[in-house]
Amino acid sequence: MKHISIKRYGYALGILVAFWLGSVFEQNSVFAALWEYKEDVIYLIGQHIEMVVISGLIAISIAIPIGIILSRPRFSKYSESAMQVLNIGTTIPTLAILALAMSFLGIGTLPAIFGLCIASLLPIVRNTYIGLNEVPAHLKEAAAGIGMTTTQMLIRVEIPNALFVMFAGIRTALAINVGTAPLAFLIGGGGLGELIFTGIDLDEPFMMLAGAIPVAMLAILVDVFIAAIAFLLVPKGVNPLRH
Repeated sequence: MKHISIKRYGYALGILVAFWLGSVFEQNSVFAALWEYKEDVIYLIGQHIEMVVISGLIAISIAIPIGIILSRPRFSKYSESAMQVLNIGTTIPTLAILALAMSFLGIGTLPAIFGLCIASLLPIVRNTYIGLNEVPAHLKEAAAGIGMTTTQMLIRVEIPNALFVMFAGIRTALAINVGTAPLAFLIGGGGLGELIFTGIDLDEPFMMLAGAIPVAMLAILVDVFIAAIAFLLVPKGVNPLRH
């Protein structure tokens, strides 16, 4: 109950801050200045979402199988070494990854998607690995006791009990993805980074805000969207949000 009360206070505080910022923006004609860039924002936000969706789906489709493989007992001795290799994607600055991708794949959306995918892998792999390894041993023993095969145990017991942790990794990865995507503009990938970096170069704060505010809103919306999917898909018994 205390946790729920804290969340309610947090939501109320967020609403109050939003109203306060809205009144400040209105008094200083910020909305009118930002509205001038509406056509650019609509066009660039489409590019931004496209890069995030494609790179995110590729990262998920690669990272979850890797996490499952590393969680198997026969590969456990290689798991930490594999994590260190994947950690390169977060250790090396994202801009450096994008520059390296540009060297091999040229300029445009393709190297941007590749770089964003690499930057998103580790949280999903690690959370998949941890989630599967933290499934209670007695559940596995019970599944083995009723004659389930290893594959059946993975699909029917381990993954359902690890889903909440896996979704947490996906939320983290996509939040990183949305916030990193503006850098794609620097290698010709487009997106809202065009307004942000052009605004910085031209010393136009409203142009910069016209790109930065949608990025922040996208990050929040993506997080809420993935949380909603997790709420619907994660079984009630292992979903803390339903307790």
